[in-house]
Amino acid sequence: MRKAQNDPVERMVKRSQYLRVARARKYVASKGLILQFEIKDPNEGGNRHRVGFTVSKKVGNAVVRNRARRRLKSVVNDVLTSSEERPLDLVLIGRVSTLKRSYDELLGDFRFALKSARTRQEKIIGRAKDE
Repeated sequence: MRKAQNDPVERMVKRSQYLRVARARKYVASKGLILQFEIKDPNEGGNRHRVGFTVSKKVGNAVVRNRARRRLKSVVNDVLTSSEERPLDLVLIGRVSTLKRSYDELLGDFRFALKSARTRQEKIIGRAKDE
């Protein structure tokens, strides 16, 4: 299935993209997920969010991990419907509680984490402009 050009979300597919976000060491932890983020590199082009998903074997077997990943994808699609703000590279890390929390709680967790990431992003950009 092909994504629409107006879609605000693009998938991360290369390991190097995941590692760059992890090296930034910026993250927000909530009960249902961990959100790693990095301000998107303007040289890589595009004005869309780039999102990656990962769930470790600690969460469970392949069936459980895939279910957690599908829930995270659904949350991202529901929250990131319009992209009016500066795009971010996001990596969502599933936890054991990703499956135990209700969908509304998981939505709240992602919204909280994204808002915290945006606040930190603005502080970083503000400092860069002052220098």
